[in-house]
Amino acid sequence: MLRSAGRRALAVTLVIRAWGDQAMGQARRTVVALPEPAREGTVSVETALAARESQREFESAALTLTEVGQLLWAAQGHTSGGRRTAPSAGALYPVELYAVVGKAEGLDPGIYHYRPRQHDLVLVEAGDQRVAIAVAAFQDWVKDAPVTIAIAAVIERTAVTYGSRARRYVHMEVGGVAENVYLQATALGLGTTFVAAFTDSTLARWLSLPRGQSPFGLMPIGRE
Repeated sequence: MLRSAGRRALAVTLVIRAWGDQAMGQARRTVVALPEPAREGTVSVETALAARESQREFESAALTLTEVGQLLWAAQGHTSGGRRTAPSAGALYPVELYAVVGKAEGLDPGIYHYRPRQHDLVLVEAGDQRVAIAVAAFQDWVKDAPVTIAIAAVIERTAVTYGSRARRYVHMEVGGVAENVYLQATALGLGTTFVAAFTDSTLARWLSLPRGQSPFGLMPIGRE
């Protein structure tokens, strides 16, 4: 019995230590609150559709924190009733967004994970990673964008309900997210294009994606 009690005590100690380590890790995270997104604008949907085009050349000027937040909200932000700005099969929301920041006011260079419910950014990897992302995408111009939105997804979230059709539905959702970014960027006077040419494993490594997340696209964004 003493030996059994000792094992239980050790197990409890290990669990408490794990909780403590996790709490310390969370406390060390850099979290950046984003400005409240605008829900009314001066550019109509029709105007944005007519003006939208793929942009691969950018000015070196930094984006503002408000612009970064607005773009991410347009992509995956919360709306009334807990819904999101892009439709999702079964409301399972497999998409995860990351901001690869090189030049943005109020943000140090690094890779940030966007949390829709909190409308904030959590630092994943410090430092300017734009060159590495451009190399993974085989396109040098990607590094010139002040900020790149990386679209990833957890296919298993959708597969729980839709099985083998999950990948198709996730691709459809990524398309909706990308179009929202296109239109919001246009409305803000910014340019972007969707990049799908990259080595999945290399890009996932440079984005520090957790296990189960796969990269689906990059959207470099900057001033035209």
